[in-house]
Amino acid sequence: MLMFFVGCSDLQKALKSDDITLKNDLAQELYEQGKFRKAAQLYAQLKEKYRGKPQAERIVFFYANSLLNTKNYILAAYEFETFVKAYPKSQKADEAYFLMAFSHYKTSPNFSLDQADTYEALDKIQEFINRYPASERMAEANAMAKELREKTEKKGFENAKQFNTIRDYKASITALDNFIADNPGTTYREGALFVQFSAATTLAINSVLYKKENRLQDAQSKFENFKRLYPDSDHMPDAVEMMKDIEEEIRTFASN
Repeated sequence: MLMFFVGCSDLQKALKSDDITLKNDLAQELYEQGKFRKAAQLYAQLKEKYRGKPQAERIVFFYANSLLNTKNYILAAYEFETFVKAYPKSQKADEAYFLMAFSHYKTSPNFSLDQADTYEALDKIQEFINRYPASERMAEANAMAKELREKTEKKGFENAKQFNTIRDYKASITALDNFIADNPGTTYREGALFVQFSAATTLAINSVLYKKENRLQDAQSKFENFKRLYPDSDHMPDAVEMMKDIEEEIRTFASN
């Protein structure tokens, strides 16, 4: 307890002091001890004191990294971006650019929420990949990008499925067409094609007479495409049962 209060006292004394050396030495000590929240308070002051001076490069980097380690990702991203713009030839430029992208990556929300931050994070990661293709952090950057792309794909798939849920089957078919076209390599393609076939089946069976034949043929075509691409799909038993309904509707339509 005594050490804790002494530590707090030292921090408050340094924060209130005009002695830059005192602030700098304590900030470095706290940083090395992993006390990033306290270090950040001092680095925030030092950044202003050393603005435009050679020492600012080190201070801005440590400040940004202290923010990152306290999970203040938005401000950390901003400070790392400040660093790479101010010191593009720094030996730490590669690391700072990666940590900027990583900070944005950490702001990406759950897939069910708005994905604007996710798309921004993807842009920053891609910038890093383009700028530093030989970086030792490339594998981690690619892994982050893959995770975020899968998140946006899941969001897109769930949004498209919502039309099926509210029984707007025409909109569902169109939305899933767009989703598949926009995400050709998505892991959700199988599910998207099945949901699309399901929507086409319901739309065809409940269609008005003059549109029924074309819609039955469209549903049949979607089934054949799904069967060709995913013959062993877990959805296949359900798809086969729906196709039986389509075939029955086609026979009934033809006889009438």
